[in-house]
This record gives sequence, structure tokens and C-alpha cells, in this order.
Amino acid sequence: MRAVRLLLFLGVITVSLAWPESTPREALLVLSKGDHTLAIVDPSTLKVVAKAPVGEDPHEVIASSDGKFAYVSNYGGGAYNTLTLIDLIGQKRVTAIDLGPLRGPHGLVFVGGKTWFTAEGAKAIGRYDPAKSAVDWILGTGQDRTHMIFVSEDMQRIFTTNVSSATVSIIEKSNQTGFPGPPPGPGPGGPPPGGPPPGGPRGPMGPPGGNWEETVVPVGRGAEGFDVTPDRKELWAANAQDGTVSIIDLTTKKVTGTLQANVRGANRLKFTRDGKLVLISSLGGSGLAILDFATHKEVKRINLGGGAAGIEMQPDGARAFVACTGGNYVAVIDLKTLEIAGRIDAGPGPDGLAWVVRP
Repeated sequence: MRAVRLLLFLGVITVSLAWPESTPREALLVLSKGDHTLAIVDPSTLKVVAKAPVGEDPHEVIASSDGKFAYVSNYGGGAYNTLTLIDLIGQKRVTAIDLGPLRGPHGLVFVGGKTWFTAEGAKAIGRYDPAKSAVDWILGTGQDRTHMIFVSEDMQRIFTTNVSSATVSIIEKSNQTGFPGPPPGPGPGGPPPGGPPPGGPRGPMGPPGGNWEETVVPVGRGAEGFDVTPDRKELWAANAQDGTVSIIDLTTKKVTGTLQANVRGANRLKFTRDGKLVLISSLGGSGLAILDFATHKEVKRINLGGGAAGIEMQPDGARAFVACTGGNYVAVIDLKTLEIAGRIDAGPGPDGLAWVVRP
């Protein structure tokens, strides 16, 4: 009897001293809207190695390029104004980043060492600089429900979908170096006596952050999920209310085609890494639509047993991960067979997904 008790006691000590699993070098991040957590998943085992609290109404997540941190948007339909910062190595919440009047943060990307985000409530996009612990740039879109965002690698082009305006914004860095100055000489419109107005001239320096030009492209109703082709020549936007997909030529900045894709309730649209397939999730439906990029035809529709949201591609192109919000799991899709190859239980109501890699 004493031996049994000793073994039980040693077993308790062993369990209590066991180290938690560390974050793998490559990991899948999964947001749970049901329990307000971020799950860190080992993609080789499909097991959750850790969870961290992320605050109210988490919708999207993105990882820093060094793989050390994740940023989560606390959306609330415009009620909230924070990004939650998560330490992926320590597997814990660090802080809530106050965005001030930039309410309704949603779409996220991490480019150039900074986190870019949409702010629906402010009809704007912004950029957070972790080195300065501050928002260092804001640009208004003038569109309703600016929702998702894509920023080019050279940070010269930004694309957003504007759900309620049924538009896509193409925002480009302008070659113009500044505002034109006032005409020479005294008189109406000329410089005031005694030199330039207070604050200095509006000369070649221009406004902070440089000049940007916005082209607003009308698309279908409820444009939300979108992606840019790997060759950066086209943008495809899924229109949730119309069930269509708008194709925009990024050179002419015009819609060149509208696909009757039957994707009402479309939530996200993503290209596979090789650009051959297009995956479209639907919160209003029960599955995932897969289109052939070259033919624009549907090749398969996978029943996921409930509405689906976030989509994330594995970097090697072998698998896709789809958040089945209604079914409370993440589906693992084999991109060769186009079949469900596994399931991940990361918490109720999964939504935003992201891939993290530590160099």
C-alpha cells in the first residue's frame, strides 16, 4: 500500500513539473470567438499547444515577421478600439493597444515591420509601429465598412474591401512630392504680407507620410473577402449579398469580369500558393467553394457542416485550413485530393487564422 501511495505521489510531482509545450517554429494561429482565445496549433500534429486570452470579439489575427508576436483585432462592429498583443514565445497576452478614435479594427497585415489595419468605425486604415508603440499613420477611405486589407511588399499599394459601399479601394503612393504652392505676387490667392502663413509653407515636403491616391472600384454588394493573385495582376473580391466574385485588373483598375459563383454569405477568398485554385468560404452556407483560376469554373464544393470563415494556406502549398465557425472546428483540406484530411479543435466559433514562422 505504501508503495502504491509513493508511486501516486511521484506521479503527481512528475505532472506538476512537466513543462508546457513550446511554440513550434511553424505554427497555425486560430482565434476562437466563443471563448475569446488565441490557440497556437502545431501543424504537424494538429494539436493545440497553448492558448492565450485576447479580449472581446476577436476577429482577425496576424503574426509579426519574426514570429515572436501576434496581433488580434477586437472588432465589436465599431464598439471596440484595440489590438491585443500576444507573446507567441511566452504564450501569453502582453497588452491591449489603444487605437483611440480608430474604432472597429478588423483586417490585419504585417508588412515592413509594422501592423496595418482597417478601422470600420472611422472609415479609415491605420498603421501601428511596434518600435514606437504608437499608430504612426492614418488614411481615410471615405467608404462604409472598410473591412479587409492587403498591402504590397514595397508598401506602395494598398487594397481594401468596403462592405456596405460595395467597393474596392485601390490606394497608391503618389509620385507628387507636395501640394502646389500659392501663386506668386500679392493680391487674392497670393502669399500674405510678411511671409508664409504660420506653420511653414505647403511646399515640396508635402503632408506627413507622403501623398496617396485612391481609386474606388464599384463591385458587388457585400464585398468582403478578397485576395490578390500571386502575380499581383488581379484582385478577386467575393460579394456576400450577390453571391458573385468580381475580378479587377490592377493595371486598368477596372472590373473585367463578374463570376456567378453562388457564394452567398461569402466570408473569405484565398488563392492557393501556386495560384491555380481559389477557395471561398461562406458563413451563410454550409461549405467551401473551390474554383479553377484559369477556367473560372467551380471544381468542387466541400460540405463542412456549417458556416465557414477564415482561410489560411500552408506555405508549402500542401494544405489549407478553414475555420468552420458553425461547426466549432478547423477543417484541414488536402489541396491535392481536395478532401478533408483532418480537424482541429481550437475552441468554439473559430474565425481568423494566421501562419507564423520563426526564422
